[in-house]
Amino acid sequence: MDHDGLFITLEGIEGVGKSTAVETVAQAMREQGREVVLTREPGGTPIGESIRALLLTPESSAMAPAAELLLMFAARAQHLAEFIEPHLVAGRCVVCDRFTDATYAYQGGGRELDESFIAGVEALVHAHLQPDLTLLLDAPVEVGLKRARARGDTDRFEREEVVFFERVRSRYLARAAQFPLRFEVIDATQSLANVARELGRQLHARFT
Repeated sequence: MDHDGLFITLEGIEGVGKSTAVETVAQAMREQGREVVLTREPGGTPIGESIRALLLTPESSAMAPAAELLLMFAARAQHLAEFIEPHLVAGRCVVCDRFTDATYAYQGGGRELDESFIAGVEALVHAHLQPDLTLLLDAPVEVGLKRARARGDTDRFEREEVVFFERVRSRYLARAAQFPLRFEVIDATQSLANVARELGRQLHARFT
């Protein structure tokens, strides 16, 4: 699709600080004079948030991996049509907590679904749109899970075994190596201040 906006996504396993980083990125882009909107996946729209609740609740533990994948893309299709694409066409900067790289990581890496299956659904949902920049916050699995589980109640994904998240992290890093012009990998074991500085440096280098 043709648009005048910027599409920035943040990725990473649980506990790497994406929620904080989203706000840091948004503030940095506003300081560049850009109009910024924030969103997340799965979710971002009323329909998407309903799907998110179904995907994350521990009561959905029996969900088949293929069903999980298709629900992720169903939420994404609505998100694109109702929120992301209109804002990009209007020239805004869209900062999104997770996008399709998360599907390759979680459903491809974690659930071990065939990547060609994922790519086929991706082509149906957003064949001509990719993020302008993907910031991958990376940390060892044990670090991320310790942080995530310290927050209290865990969702269906946060209850997965360490080996699941090792596959997720590995697939994320493989995606970063596959698309080096789009990805920047940020060491999320640093202090929040250092992560914020690194994010600001990357955004300045890319967009000013």
